[in-house]
This record gives sequence, C-alpha cells and structure tokens, in this order.
Amino acid sequence: MRYQISGKQIDIGTALQTHVKQELGDAVAKYAERPTDAHVVFSKSGNEFNCEAIVHLSTGLTAQARAREHEIYAAFDKCAEKMEKQLRRYKRRLKDHHKERAQPVEFAGASSYILAQEREDSESEPESLQPIIVAELETQIPSLSVGEAVMQMEIAGAPVLVFRNEAKDELNVVYRRDDGNVGWIDP
Repeated sequence: MRYQISGKQIDIGTALQTHVKQELGDAVAKYAERPTDAHVVFSKSGNEFNCEAIVHLSTGLTAQARAREHEIYAAFDKCAEKMEKQLRRYKRRLKDHHKERAQPVEFAGASSYILAQEREDSESEPESLQPIIVAELETQIPSLSVGEAVMQMEIAGAPVLVFRNEAKDELNVVYRRDDGNVGWIDP
C-alpha cells in the first residue's frame, strides 16, 4: 500500500510516519483485501490536532475517517480506530458485493463547480440569475450497482453520491434523507 502522510503547516516527523504506516496498515489489512493507497493529513486547530485519513481500495471504494485530539498521536489513533470500525462494519457487505466483480470499478471524468453564496444582507436584486463560479474542479463518477453506491456513500460519510448505474448505464444519485433513510434518484 502506498502512503502519503503530510501536515498542514506542521512538521510530521519520521516516528509519526512510521507509527501511521504500522497502525493503519494493520487496521486496513485486517478488513480490506487489496488497499491501494492511503492519504493521511494532520493539521492543528487551536490547541487540538486534526487527523483525516482516506484509504482507497482496489475495488474502487473509499473509506474516510476524521478525528480531533489534544495530542497528535491520540488524534491519529482515534482516526485509525474509526477507520477500522467502518471497515469491520462493512466487511461482509464488501465481500458480498465484490465477490463477482472481476474488474475494478470504472470511473468517468466530470467537472465539479463551487458556486458563490448569495449574501443575505444585500438588499439589491442580482444583475443576472447566473451564479458566480468560484472554482472548477475535476471529479470522478464511479460505475457501481445501487447497493455498492449506498455502501460507498456510507463508508465515505458523504451526504450524497452521484454514480453511473451499471444496470442501466445512466447517472443516478443516492443521498441521506433527513429521516435517516437513503433516497435513490433514478431518472
């Protein structure tokens, strides 16, 4: 597994990098058959350290966890524990869904835009109805079954997931509803 361990405006020593590789490697190896790479980012907010870990699996699924603690090692340990819990919870589902999958998940490129928020304090009418684009990013849309899409959304902790439905080869959306259930949009 490839590791990318970095710090935002803080120095990450070799001892911490070794600890991350050992602990995260052990946690992921227990529950995931073929992890491809892991990105771990440390940052500091006030007197707390933040740790965010993202692990990409060869099946195309992504597991993500975040944690905050007063010590950097404790922040990582808590993050690794959350990652392990997610992978343990979905191990059976991962195996069941991917037993027949011979090929990795295919991805299609797409553009993602960040739009400027309208100011509530402005009393004047906008000049046009076109939103102001703040940033344009490249994103990937996976080709999944509906069950895999729901699982991917839950593992990543995302509120919504756009995917290409393998059964119909059309774009679909799954999302977390306010009542706790999952919604599925199939045009």
